[in-house]
Amino acid sequence: MLHSFGVSSADGEAPYAGLVDVKGALYGTTDGGGVKGDGTVFSITTSATETVLHSFKGGKTDGENPLAGLINVKGKLYGTTGSGGVKGAGTVFSLKP
Repeated sequence: MLHSFGVSSADGEAPYAGLVDVKGALYGTTDGGGVKGDGTVFSITTSATETVLHSFKGGKTDGENPLAGLINVKGKLYGTTGSGGVKGAGTVFSLKP
């Protein structure tokens, strides 16, 4: 085991989707947890160092509850959230690893 997520944990909870490898680091999402409980994007090394890259805040300016995995396009990570955003029905987001 590399990492164990906790219930209502600041680093996220419920990582449903798979991981994507970017230059030896693994990246993924959690459906819940984080600062507001709306999910996170995290990285973890194969030596078990975990880092939260983004903690979703929900509402109109940020998505919430990412259930799907990330994809790597030319060094940038893209993903989706199941809710949040302007219309409340989810977002597409991108971030640099």
